[in-house]
Amino acid sequence: MILSRKWLNEFVDVSDISDREFDEAMTLSGSKVETVTALNESLKNVVVGQILSMEKHPDSDHMWVCQINVGQAEPTQIVTGAWNIHVGDLVPVAQHKSLLPNGTKIEKGKLRGVASNGMLCSLKELGLTADHDYPYAVITPAALLNDYHPLDKDKPSIPADIKPGDKVFGPVVCGKVLECEAQSYGVYHTTLDIGSATVSPDTACSNLHAGDLVAYNTKTDSICTLSDLHAEQAEFPHCIPDGIFVLREDVAPGEDMAKVIGADDHVVEFEITPNRPDCLSVIGLAREASATFGRPLKLHTPEVKGCGGSIAELVDIDIEDGELCPRYTARMVKNVKIQPSPAWMRERLRNSGVRPINNIVDITNYVMLEYGQPMHAFDFSCVEGGHIIVRTAREGETIQTLDGNQRNLTTSMLCICDENRPVCVAGVMGGANSEIVGDTAMVLFESANFNGTSVHRTAAALNMRTDASSRYEKGLDPMNTLKAVERACELVELLGAGEVVEGVMDVIAKDSNPVTVKLEPEKVNGLLGTDVSREEMVRILEALDFKVEGDTIHVPSWRSDVEHYSDIAEEVARFYGYNNIPDTLSNGLTARRGLTDIQQTENLLGSVCRAAGYDEIITYSFISPTYYDKIDLPKDSPLRDSLKILNPLGEDTSIMRTTTLPSMLEILTRNYNFRNKSAKLYELGRVYFKRADGLADEPKVLTLGAYGDNMDFFALKGAVEAVLKQLRIENVRFLADSENPSYHPGRCAKVFSGDRLLGVLGQVHPHVAGNYGVDAELYAAELRFDALYESKGSQPLYQPLPKFPAVTRDIAVVCDKAVTVGELEDAILKGAKGLLKDMALFDIYTGVGIATGKKSVAFNLTLRADDRSLTAEEADADVKSILTALEQECGAVLR
Repeated sequence: MILSRKWLNEFVDVSDISDREFDEAMTLSGSKVETVTALNESLKNVVVGQILSMEKHPDSDHMWVCQINVGQAEPTQIVTGAWNIHVGDLVPVAQHKSLLPNGTKIEKGKLRGVASNGMLCSLKELGLTADHDYPYAVITPAALLNDYHPLDKDKPSIPADIKPGDKVFGPVVCGKVLECEAQSYGVYHTTLDIGSATVSPDTACSNLHAGDLVAYNTKTDSICTLSDLHAEQAEFPHCIPDGIFVLREDVAPGEDMAKVIGADDHVVEFEITPNRPDCLSVIGLAREASATFGRPLKLHTPEVKGCGGSIAELVDIDIEDGELCPRYTARMVKNVKIQPSPAWMRERLRNSGVRPINNIVDITNYVMLEYGQPMHAFDFSCVEGGHIIVRTAREGETIQTLDGNQRNLTTSMLCICDENRPVCVAGVMGGANSEIVGDTAMVLFESANFNGTSVHRTAAALNMRTDASSRYEKGLDPMNTLKAVERACELVELLGAGEVVEGVMDVIAKDSNPVTVKLEPEKVNGLLGTDVSREEMVRILEALDFKVEGDTIHVPSWRSDVEHYSDIAEEVARFYGYNNIPDTLSNGLTARRGLTDIQQTENLLGSVCRAAGYDEIITYSFISPTYYDKIDLPKDSPLRDSLKILNPLGEDTSIMRTTTLPSMLEILTRNYNFRNKSAKLYELGRVYFKRADGLADEPKVLTLGAYGDNMDFFALKGAVEAVLKQLRIENVRFLADSENPSYHPGRCAKVFSGDRLLGVLGQVHPHVAGNYGVDAELYAAELRFDALYESKGSQPLYQPLPKFPAVTRDIAVVCDKAVTVGELEDAILKGAKGLLKDMALFDIYTGVGIATGKKSVAFNLTLRADDRSLTAEEADADVKSILTALEQECGAVLR
């Protein structure tokens, strides 16, 4: 945001504050200043001069020796080659040791032997243009016949020896200027010799002097320009539209040109954060300056007189989507007069970085800078049906915007339309089909509030970032639209740019609820570490236009960033002064930090896996849908119902995984393809499942994967048992699983703790391994972390070494081959009477002496009592009970 300090002073007088003080104070109060520039630093020692006399240079046919009044005791002499100046003209004079905006330094010297104490300046040399900054300075030169240089020297159209009275063509004859005097701004009275008579036409051509030969139209009594003669600029090299800037301002010789052209201003560039769109305006920054320097804020209430009629009879306004356009306010102006804006408005716009165009367009830009509310002006004659419809574009609609480009619109883009077509891309740029031009008679001023996100997306999609879109996308105050359109119409009347029709069309499609925050001084001071009184807090807030009633703070509509007591604390801090907040040590107890129990469990799992020789891997959570096919997951499996990524990098990373097995197999395959003879890997990663509320469950899974020498089902089972043992999980059971399509049906088991399923382990199905191009045996285990954590045993307590000896017994039982060792162990535990301390399998035999379909399984049992030495009878009784349980539960009998 570029701010003119002269403009700012209209709302809060800080003229006595230096740039440095202003910069530091505003930055400390939260409005960060990037640069402060004094415009007159680039324009020095250039003053207004009045031409007292002009004489031809003795050694040049196109130069003048001028005596200039620059407000000093004696006139100064300047030599110039300009053709558009006359005695009495007020012109910019760059004196000896002056500086121009383009960096040029002017010093006195001699031009063809004649002393020149400076230079007369054109608009370009002052860093200005006639088209936008000073429209009255546009020069329409007369065609000087004595300056004629034919393009085709063999066939000149004007004789070189032409004299007064000679015919040029038709009613046009040659005339010689006898006198030329400025009558008023832009009007020159001349006396011409046309051979047989003298005539005295007035003209706007400013390049005439005594002795010049001109083309005079006897029929219209006018001096001809180049266009009147259908001539090219190259044929009249000195008849150019550029020349010395002849001032029409009410100024006196000697005045500083910096002040005349508004360069006596100081402009400040602010870096405005996205949460403060209210500061993208002069009034918004004036509020900040008022609170910063404790100066009164002087706001103006626009007053519009009106001229009768009713806007309701001329236009209808409909809003189709109140979320995209909460409010649309409009006023009508008739009998519009398109002309340049006054100098003060052009100066303020120029110093704020905006190019002046014409009075109507300048008014919309002026109001946008002043109020922060972007506006648009439609040529109402181009609005078909007199009906404004705020809607999203229809499929296939296009619009040519004011920059001349054709834009293809999508159905998500909000547009301002008439009954048949879009006339504006809402919040971004108007359409060329409703542009303000010279013959515009009726103008509709639009002051609307649009959804910031919608405007941002539209501007990005069309690659059109404008001053309006940059403001809208930050979220503007919907209460500002009415004040802005009233101000625009007030300026219309002030500038005489048209007649304002009575009435305002103010369509509110969505109400904005006022925000209130509770005033809690204790919490504010606690957050800031300060001791600011309640009264001081109220003073600061009221200086920022917050209304405080008791303990309730009414937040202004333009402060959408304030909604919590912490936001109030920020307001207090920045105006109390961050530098006034004392440095203090913490007066509370330092919280003791450490790992949570879940984090400690995760670390323990990693330690156990690494101790078992497994290396950790980390894989992406997003995978390809084809991964499910590679692990032979059934088409109707609920695991295929994955969360889809809205903006995937590609099909291979388009969904969130519901199983970690494909990720593990991808890494095992990569190691196998790199000819690593063996690999043992683990990962504690997340899987993702849909929830009814649209969010995701994200449980963790401990996955082990391995292949290579000495790797089989039981080696993997041993690693899993090590994990379970470290977590002190009890009642562990391994049950064969032949239903999992990803695993070998004879080498797969589910792991339980009691009735809680912990996971699955086994050899990867050979077909799945083939899908990955691996002809070796792959092994994997998938253990649910949440089930492991919930089954985790309590913290172990110290147990002293046993004081009494143990008794061991070996038993061998014969049972069916289908009976698993786990079932036998469960039966042993069930039959024990409290003396069994340990059991160990040491033999399985199916050879000679064992019936077909049977097997012999041998266990070593360790029995001990904690308070006495066992007798043989007590040990035998316990073994007998165990054998009974084995027979009853498993059909196993003593061998």
